Amino acid sequence: MESYTIGQAARLLGVSVDTARRWADAERFPTRREGTRRMVDGPDLAAFCVQAAQEAAEGEDVPYTSARNAFPGIVTAVKLGTVDAQVEIQAGPHRIVSLLTREAVEELGLEVGARAVARVKSTSVFIDRV
Repeated sequence: MESYTIGQAARLLGVSVDTARRWADAERFPTRREGTRRMVDGPDLAAFCVQAAQEAAEGEDVPYTSARNAFPGIVTAVKLGTVDAQVEIQAGPHRIVSLLTREAVEELGLEVGARAVARVKSTSVFIDRV
């Protein structure tokens, strides 16, 4: 299972390190100590990313964009079929869903809590394991 420092978690959440620390202190997501570093387990951070994005989107009009860029984030769900797979990534306030082969998901080692980058070009989304 992948774990993240508070600084890495802050970057994935799109907030300052101080904000991530305050959220952890308020027990919005669990942390643990590894020596002097506070760590967040990947699945816990993934769950919080989804919750935070939903809270931010409530009552807001979300703009639509045709941006063709890279969206670094964290894997929040993986649904494996016999041949295909569906992978969800929370990239800041953006939820990205990609359909790809099961083989690709297994080769990349994609699992809930893993860092990944969704690359968007036209209607195709490519995922890189970071």
